[in-house]
Amino acid sequence: MLVRLARLYPDAPHVDRTLASLESNFTAEGFEGEFNYLNADHRQTFERPYGLAWLLQLGAELRQWNDKRAADWRIGIEPLEMLAVDRLTSWLEKLTYPIRTGEHSQTAFAMGLALDWSRIAQHASFETTLIGRAHDYYQLDHDAPLNWEPSGHDFLSPCIAEADLMRRCMDRDDFSEWLERFMPFVPITGEEDWLAPVRVSDPADAKLAHLDGLNLSRAWMLDGIALGLSPDDPRLTSIRAASLSHRETALASITGQHYEGTHWLGSFVIYLTTGRGIE
Repeated sequence: MLVRLARLYPDAPHVDRTLASLESNFTAEGFEGEFNYLNADHRQTFERPYGLAWLLQLGAELRQWNDKRAADWRIGIEPLEMLAVDRLTSWLEKLTYPIRTGEHSQTAFAMGLALDWSRIAQHASFETTLIGRAHDYYQLDHDAPLNWEPSGHDFLSPCIAEADLMRRCMDRDDFSEWLERFMPFVPITGEEDWLAPVRVSDPADAKLAHLDGLNLSRAWMLDGIALGLSPDDPRLTSIRAASLSHRETALASITGQHYEGTHWLGSFVIYLTTGRGIE
């Protein structure tokens, strides 16, 4: 989040503090320590896949930042990136079935972040692996049970995240046909309430606060789905309307009042409001 903000808004008043924070953490000793920690024999499953995918997103931001300091940090983080790629590749090769949860273990969300990194880093073999496994897991899916969502602790939508991944793996015509099979219920009448924002009953509860993240991630994933469709697709108006209602609900509820949300929701807010993943 901090790297993205510094990269996109270099003249913002927070940049000096941001750079000072990054410089204190992005050191040769720090990168080496992180690598050694992650590379330990008993940590083969550590932060898999969620944390590894976010690690790759950090690498992607550094790779896209035209700054001398970022160039040095890219060199420092590259061994960690390669370790994350190795871990995710070996896992996906033996993962027979996708993980369709609304929390950290979900495969679709992590694969989407990793796929974006593979294209920025021009890592062709990893990109091929991710696309191939996405088709293995999701190509034949149909009639998404969106009415079963959300579960009470979700911060990701299993169904919508799957569609947001698949739009990265197909051309527009193929994705349009796939989405018609997977979500035949998306209206063509421009309504927004086919997918209503969720209600957070207690933002001070660490698990219930996940639902604020669900509204945010639904919004950006709906934007991604819209990007994967033709500009004249009749479903676009309804998809964009649902995205906007989720965005407005989520942003209105994000405050600094409760640590249970503030320590992580900021990254989701920035991912949404700066259009990460849909550039």
